[in-house]
Amino acid sequence: TRLICLENTHNRCSGSALTPEYIDSVAALAEGHGLSVHLDGARIFNAAVALGVNVKELTRSVDSLIFCLSKGLSAPVGSVVCGSGEFIAEARRTRKVLGGGMRQAGVIAAAGITALEQMVDRLAEDHINARRLAEGIARIGGLSIDPAGTQTNIVYFELVSDRLTAEELVTELGKKGIRLFCTGPSRLRMVTHYGIGSEDIDAALAVLGEVMETA
Repeated sequence: TRLICLENTHNRCSGSALTPEYIDSVAALAEGHGLSVHLDGARIFNAAVALGVNVKELTRSVDSLIFCLSKGLSAPVGSVVCGSGEFIAEARRTRKVLGGGMRQAGVIAAAGITALEQMVDRLAEDHINARRLAEGIARIGGLSIDPAGTQTNIVYFELVSDRLTAEELVTELGKKGIRLFCTGPSRLRMVTHYGIGSEDIDAALAVLGEVMETA
């Protein structure tokens, strides 16, 4: 074993945010055993906003980090790898060996800069919408969720009705313009983002309630 990988926010745990203290404790454990720590921070800015801390506090003790520009930050494409100069040099070499180069990436980088400068603070809106969505789902018969578990912009809930399967629910909602993802026999996921407003939450809940009532 040479590496410990962390994910923040944690997708499968309803977008839960790892605290700086937790990450620091893992890093200390890793250092004691000669291990490196990599942070999958695809949604690291969601974690920072949810916890009310600077993103530097969440990354200060890791050896390498990747974060996504096109999820909550809403850029059209792109991710950023961070680490020491030596690490980045090796990453560049490996990328070239694997044929992962990209020409004229500066055009894309411009959108990424805009995302970092203008889109971070508004992530709180996504979190509010996700909590509203979770609270609404909790009121629909045949579905189960603890709204308190929705900390950022990812909403996981369980289908507890035997009148239809999770895949059938996804299909029926898709017919009505509502997208969600089935992650198990009865577990489903919905995500809020820049393109989802308060009125969209109301519409999704109305359709979800209708489908469950008529199933």
